[in-house]
Amino acid sequence: MATQINGAFDVTLTPLAQSEKTAGASLGRMGISKQFHGDLSATSKGEMLSAMTDTAGSAGYVAIEQVTGSLVGRNGSFVLQHSGSMARGVASLRVTVVPDSATDELVGLTGEMAINIVDGKHFYEFSFTLPA
Repeated sequence: MATQINGAFDVTLTPLAQSEKTAGASLGRMGISKQFHGDLSATSKGEMLSAMTDTAGSAGYVAIEQVTGSLVGRNGSFVLQHSGSMARGVASLRVTVVPDSATDELVGLTGEMAINIVDGKHFYEFSFTLPA
């Protein structure tokens, strides 16, 4: 049975390389640094690749981030994989735990995370399963 937790997180994005303009798209690369609060008390580091198209409201991104800390009182780390797109303003995002990426007390972790931004503040909803 999956457990669901909710909380807030702070995020800092740092440009890693000059964005490149190609025919129809601008490519970018960013460093990700997060601090999660709540039942997920952790930090993360990762990288994001993005593409902004010439069509207003259309873009895509992928990212990988390693999360290290405590999840409902169990310590360890795991990797999240992001895949997001926006088609003329309609967003789609999937953030999943990379299979077999969890360590220490989190070994066997599976799950999916939703990210919501409200009034410029970031929130997560994490639905996950941990072995007993």
